[in-house]
Amino acid sequence: MLDIIFLIIAILFIIIGLIGCVVPILPGPPLSYIGMLVLHFSKYADFDKKILIISAVLTILVTIIDYIIPILGTKKFGGSRYGTWGATIGLIIGLFFGPAGIIFGPFIGAFLGELTFNFDTNKALKAAIGSFLGILTGIVLKIIVSGIIMFYSIKELFF
Repeated sequence: MLDIIFLIIAILFIIIGLIGCVVPILPGPPLSYIGMLVLHFSKYADFDKKILIISAVLTILVTIIDYIIPILGTKKFGGSRYGTWGATIGLIIGLFFGPAGIIFGPFIGAFLGELTFNFDTNKALKAAIGSFLGILTGIVLKIIVSGIIMFYSIKELFF
């Protein structure tokens, strides 16, 4: 009976983790990894230690990178330190406004940061687009990691 509860909890965590890759409030890959661990401790799966370690490292890396990439995107698209600071402040403020704030906060922050330094709207918009592309890149990376975790979980359950 306990193993069935573990199985249900594991599946829920993995699915919610995948959803969390696109819903910024939920930490997608960490939730998926917790689901993998719960599944590992049930009688239904016995993951190779290498898979667990690699999944943990990928989860930690993508979680850290997800916060850095919007700032790097701003820099890559010609943003100054004002745009970078704006993207960072926008991300922090955006946390209080839910998913839309987390997605658009860095964009708006980078745009406004660039406008305070340089009144060139085109340059500010380019830096803001870099921030937005950074956010999209983070989402894709999170989906890949959670997808890998889901793949190995399904493989362990059924094959």
